[in-house]
Amino acid sequence: MNKVKEFLENYMIHILCVLFLLIVWNNCSQSKTNGKLVKQNNELILQLDSIRNTLVTKDHLSKQLQIEGLRTEKRMIQSTDRKMMDLNRQTEIDSELKKLGN
Repeated sequence: MNKVKEFLENYMIHILCVLFLLIVWNNCSQSKTNGKLVKQNNELILQLDSIRNTLVTKDHLSKQLQIEGLRTEKRMIQSTDRKMMDLNRQTEIDSELKKLGN
């Protein structure tokens, strides 16, 4: 027990300095990690802003959905046996797509 007390008396300052340095070193590495996380967060915010700007409005989105629906219906008509009614609907779809801009 005396040896332990002597050791602590002789080297207590050194032990405390090493612990202090370890704590400071750990805090520095955490601040680097925080900096990286902030940078990634800013990049994600920019990506979300660009996505939001490309979707513009609800009207644009509904127009795109309508165009895709008409294209799908046209493909379905073309893949089945054609009747006169189907051919008339296909020409109606073509005219609607021209009105919508495609």
